[in-house]
Amino acid sequence: MPALDTKPRLGDPDAAFVALVAAHRDLSPDESRRLDAALVLLLANHIGDAEVLHEAIAMARAAIRAPTDAAEPQGTVP
Repeated sequence: MPALDTKPRLGDPDAAFVALVAAHRDLSPDESRRLDAALVLLLANHIGDAEVLHEAIAMARAAIRAPTDAAEPQGTVP
């Protein structure tokens, strides 16, 4: 049974973050939300495993509800 892999896998995580920020440049708040939704759906399709997707959703929801000074789980992006 596949499980969500939260180990760091990006060769250059800073460049990935810059690309995500740049993708939102010059977008309205509504366009930015639509971009996020499209990106999430594309990546969910790429994952292709409902169990892994549900695990990622649960982990992301827990991360946004955690106190801001709490340590982040290893390999996750808030």
